[in-house]
Amino acid sequence: MTLKIYLSGEIHTDWREQIIDGAAGLDVEFSAPVTDHDASDNCGVAIMGAEPDKFWHDHKGAKLNAIRTRKGIADADIVVVRFGDKYKQWNAAFDAGYAAALGKSLIVLHGPDHQHALKEVDAAALAVAEEPRQVVEMLRYVLSGSLPV
Repeated sequence: MTLKIYLSGEIHTDWREQIIDGAAGLDVEFSAPVTDHDASDNCGVAIMGAEPDKFWHDHKGAKLNAIRTRKGIADADIVVVRFGDKYKQWNAAFDAGYAAALGKSLIVLHGPDHQHALKEVDAAALAVAEEPRQVVEMLRYVLSGSLPV
């Protein structure tokens, strides 16, 4: 059984690579949003033309990125959403809510400092992890039923 995993959320650390590397040998396929911050922010104006107002600049990019995000989440069996230590990650909160609304299996990944702020997001998740290695062990368990050694 191949699991399709969508890795959503913060783009400032290597958490995705940790999960992908740790899952080597498991029957999984990963997808993700564009993690090049400049490309993600500027895709709309780069493709559809410049905007003098920053609101419309961001609006074009957000809508174009939403096409990729919605498709990735819709196609996924499991959605992992990471909330990092930097910045307000409203897009990650949206992705978690969207995945939950679609009935996707949701794993939320964040440190203990975010427990209170993310209590509603955590309540929608089937699992909450603090470390990428825990996500890998969850995937291993789902696929094989084996516990970590």
